[in-house]
Formats: sequence, structure tokens, C-alpha cells
Amino acid sequence: QNPKTSAIVKQLLADGNARELQKYFGSRMEFGTAGLRAAMGAGISHMNDLTIIQTTQGFCRYLEKSFSDLKKRGVVIGFDARAHLSSGGSSKRFARLAANTFISQGVPVYLFSDITPTPFVPYAVTHLKLCAGIMVTASHNPKQDNGYKVYWENGAQIISPHDKGISQAIEENQEPWPHAWDDKQIDSSLLLHDPYATINKDYFKDIQKQCFHRNINKETNLKFVHTSVHGVGHKFVQLAFKAFDLSPPFAVPEQKDPDPEFPTVKYPNPEEGKGVLTLSFALAEKDGAKIILANDPDADRLAVAEKQESGEWKVFSGNELGALLGWWIFTCWKNHNRDTRAIKDVYMLSSTVSSKILRAIALKEGFHFEETLTGFKWMGNRAKQLMDQGKAVLFAFEEAIGYMCCPAVLDKDGVSAAVITAEMASFLATRNLSLSQQLKAVYDEYGFHITKASYFICHDPKVIQQLFDNLRNFDGKNTYPKSCGRFKVSGIRDLTTGYDSSQPDQKAILPTSKSSQMITFTFANGGVATMRTSGTEPKIKYYSELCAPPGNSDVEKLKKELDELVNALEKHFFQPEKNNLQRKTE
Repeated sequence: QNPKTSAIVKQLLADGNARELQKYFGSRMEFGTAGLRAAMGAGISHMNDLTIIQTTQGFCRYLEKSFSDLKKRGVVIGFDARAHLSSGGSSKRFARLAANTFISQGVPVYLFSDITPTPFVPYAVTHLKLCAGIMVTASHNPKQDNGYKVYWENGAQIISPHDKGISQAIEENQEPWPHAWDDKQIDSSLLLHDPYATINKDYFKDIQKQCFHRNINKETNLKFVHTSVHGVGHKFVQLAFKAFDLSPPFAVPEQKDPDPEFPTVKYPNPEEGKGVLTLSFALAEKDGAKIILANDPDADRLAVAEKQESGEWKVFSGNELGALLGWWIFTCWKNHNRDTRAIKDVYMLSSTVSSKILRAIALKEGFHFEETLTGFKWMGNRAKQLMDQGKAVLFAFEEAIGYMCCPAVLDKDGVSAAVITAEMASFLATRNLSLSQQLKAVYDEYGFHITKASYFICHDPKVIQQLFDNLRNFDGKNTYPKSCGRFKVSGIRDLTTGYDSSQPDQKAILPTSKSSQMITFTFANGGVATMRTSGTEPKIKYYSELCAPPGNSDVEKLKKELDELVNALEKHFFQPEKNNLQRKTE
């Protein structure tokens, strides 16, 4: 029914292009815990009107089975600014088709009338007590991609077994229901609600609970630059600064308005480093700003850069900003909670591939630290469990520049993280400290945690499978490597198979998943390295860390040791030349 995707398919048929048709129709997109993510275009392997209708029909049926009061409570749907001219797909179009599907079954839909940051959807789920949420976004993926992200009634992303249940329901509901394509009919429906004004007002009221230094914010001379990298973040970060009584940050003019073409960047992902921040550096130099705050296009992640005394710019890694925000949020909590007994109910979380700096802070300060599997779906669900038990979850983070600084959103949130970082920097400036100096102070007090992470691109799933199989059968069947170059391996945890050499029964404590690859190596020198596949991109990622106890200040020696360990990891375990892997490029 979409004339553009229909024309693409008809042309391929006329040309007898079996190869392209196989690409479009050979296999259906897989619905997983991250929902869907794929290129927009024709066929069942792409994001388009039909696959959105089919996915939503399955999700609707699954929710009907799960909630007897679905027709009373309803769902929320948000969308970013992505659009794909050649196939006629856009996030807004997909969101309206999804809304139409639910409304046709008598389910109330809270459809945002305009673009919003991803965190507004999980916030709306819990704030409005809804059954579920959908965010149509591909986050920081390339411009041709789109995605369909799903939240459960607890405000966290779905985890198993919901993904399998929804996937099954999609298979059973592929024939579009009557009027499935006609999204215009929702505009006159009494079941359609617009939560935009309410959520905008209440979200900014809620994040103010994390504002502790309003007087300093009003007076600070510190200047900030913000970029939303052609995404949705501009307006919302401006409003967050206003809510904290901070002067608005300078916005990078070429990048502040949403543009689905992302014309000024190769990848719209601030995690990629300095390349994405070129225009931000130029504006900061012109306006005398010391700190750059960069959101990804759906504003759930945050990158931060700071001008050093040398004139160079330092882009903080996700782990470094996690260390700073963890220190800051705990310090603010401690200063406002004089009852020392309260600390026994305080928690912080991070994913297993992130730095263990929060563990070091927790050990010294007396609060609890827990690690989860990779991804905010695990941290969000665990945080909710703890909060339901009366615990205070102050902070959670993962090294992929994702931060949960406010318990009102059980997912990563780049808007609240940006304004809380700005307040922290403003406070430190009154003590004549930069973010970099404070980071060193955190490491001096709690022990240096040096990390290094990167990835290789591989488009061939067979090569990836073979690479991990080789690691599991390194010196004969079912034997893992005993060393990596000169580095002796002292422990192995394989969360694909469930093996953990450090446990008495050799069974891993964290949940395992056969559908994704993930092996962690512990080395005799105290180093830890994890290799894993990405759930949303054709990447094999690695994460490494060396921790030293407080007092060991020979940072250069630690960095050199970690560099050598990473080089050995790449050479012996990845074997990029043999496996034809493509390195990350700046």
C-alpha cells in the first residue's frame, strides 16, 4: 500500500533482480530485547509501513494477553526525526501507524505530537502508569536506519521472555488488520491523547530533585557548548538548563535543528570521538566556552569534552564521565543525608563491560555496587527491583556514554546527564577545579582505573562465530587460551555458554545468552578484557581495564601495560588480517 516501497519491488521484479529481492524478502527482521533495528526500505528485512504494522499487531496481541486492563491504561508512543525519502518511511509515519493499530483494537494511545528524546517514553510509561511504551528511533545509527524500541509497564526496556513472546505474536499476526494503513482515522478518535505538554512540564520538575547548587548555577561564569548532532536534543537541553537556573548553553547552529540527513558528520554518534565534535570545538573557541556537551540524535547518550590548560581538548571516555558522575551524585547524596544508617540502602549499578570504579567508591564509602549484563535493559529492570524493595538507586552507567542520573527514568538519559554535568562543572569551578582535575582526584582517592575500548567491523556472521569458536577450542576441544602473548590468563567467564572458571561450580552468576557472544578474560597482572558482539551493529567490541589500588600513581606505567595487553588481544585473539576485520576509524 506504500507507493514508494511498492514501486521499488515492482521494478526489481521487472528487472528480474533475484539477488536484490532475496535481500529484501529472504529473512524477516528479528525482534529481540532491543526491539527492531534495520534500514528503512522495502521487504520484510527492512523497516517500512508493513513491517511496522505487523510488529505492532503482534505487540498488541501480546499485551492483551499480559494485561487485563490494557484498554483502560493504554500505551505511549514517541518518535525521533528520522526520515527516508526513497522509501517514504519516517519515524513519525511509523509512530502513527503503530498508534492506529492499537486504537483499532480499543487501546488508548498517548502519542507524542512532536519529536521527543527517547527517555521521555520510559518516563511517560511510569508517570502515566501505562502498560507499555514504544519509541521509534535508530538512536545514533547511520541515516538510512530506523528502530522500534519497547518498554514494559515498569518503565524499563523489555528483557526475556517478553522478546520471544512478542516475536511469536508477530509471526501469528502478519495479515494487516482492516484499515491498518489508514492512520488519518486516529485524529478524530477519543482514544488518542497527546502527552507532550504534561510530560514536558513534569519531567523537568522531576529532574530538579537532582539540582543541589542553584545559587552557584545562577552565578557561574562557566560557558558551555551543546550539540544535538542534528537530532532531537536541542530544545530539551535548553529547557533542562533553565530548570537548573543555568544560563543556556551555546548551540552549534549547523547541528541544532533536526535533519535526517546528518549532513555535517560521517556518523551521528558522539561516542566516535573528536570527528563528530569539530563544529563544537570551533564554536567553543569563538565563544570562550570550556566545556562541550554532545547528545546523540535521540538524546539518550552524552559525550563531554573539556578544554585543557594546554589548549587541547580532552574528550572524556564513557568510563571517565561515569566515574565523575558517580562521585558527584554520591557526594550530593551524602551532603543531604546526615543519617549515616541510610547508606546501607544506597545502590549504584554498572554493566559488566564498564569500569569498576563505582565498585571501588562503594567499597570505601559503604554503599552497595552491583554489576549487570551489558545494556540498560538489565540496569533499568534491576534498578526497579531494588527501588520496589525500598532501596535508593542513585546512579547507573555503561561505558557506551549512557547514564541514568535520575530515578524517574529507568533508562539512559542524555538530557538530565547533560545538565547534572553542567552543575558539577559549575560547582568545581568555584573550587578552581576542572573536570579533568577532579577525575584525577577521584582516581587518587579510590585507585586508578585505566580503560581502553574499541571495536572491529565484520559483516560476516560466520567469521564472527568462527572467531569465538576458536577461542573456546584454543588448544584442543573445549580449552580456552592460557595466555595472550606475554600475558597469562588467570580466569575466564563465558556468558554465551555459562562457564565461569572463578566459581566453585564453574557456572556464571550473571544470566547467559546463547544468541550473543561474550567472553571475559582476567589476566594475572590484574587486567580484565571482554570481547562481545553488538546487538544492533555489525561490530565485535572489546573492553579492557587495569585497576590499581589507591596510592599507585604511576599512571603512565599502567597505561603502557594496558596498551601492550590490548595489542596482544588484537593480535592473538582477534587476528584482524586473517579474519579480514575492519578497524575502527576516527
